[in-house]
Amino acid sequence: MHQANRIFRLTLIILLWGWLFGCAEPENDSKALEPTTVILIRHAERDNLFVITAEGRERAKALVDAVGDMEIAAIYSPDLERNLDTVKPLADHLRIDITLAPRFSESTIEKIVTAILTRHRGEVVLLVGNGSGNLRALHQRLGGTGDGPYQYGDMFLYTIPNHSPVEVKKSNYGSQDLPSS
Repeated sequence: MHQANRIFRLTLIILLWGWLFGCAEPENDSKALEPTTVILIRHAERDNLFVITAEGRERAKALVDAVGDMEIAAIYSPDLERNLDTVKPLADHLRIDITLAPRFSESTIEKIVTAILTRHRGEVVLLVGNGSGNLRALHQRLGGTGDGPYQYGDMFLYTIPNHSPVEVKKSNYGSQDLPSS
């Protein structure tokens, strides 16, 4: 009798574990089938000391209005004050932490893109960078052509499906009255 209870309990535990993991698995699989969306922007306006200006703070607030309802799962930024100041209002609004990324360089771009496409498959991720050639290289690595985000307020959305071409949409956020360079 004692042996039968033990077998029954063990069987029940195995069934419960199988049921729990079986229920969780389809959600992960369905998420993996969804395209990943990457939003790429340049930091907001800065002064000659690389500090975000009053116009930049206004643009950072406008970013919340532009993408705050897009179910962003992660925000990536180099550890630069102007970049962090650009995305902090959005991170606060979404109640998520900013993931510090290495500065974009030819050697880090592949690592950053691979990490995003692996960790955030089927999710929406925002990346903020600087108006350098490396931001353009990131734009091209994500599937864009041309220069990518360079002007303040430029926003590129990359829809990256699993088995078809990347779709790239360019838009702008923030007041059109703010300076664009």
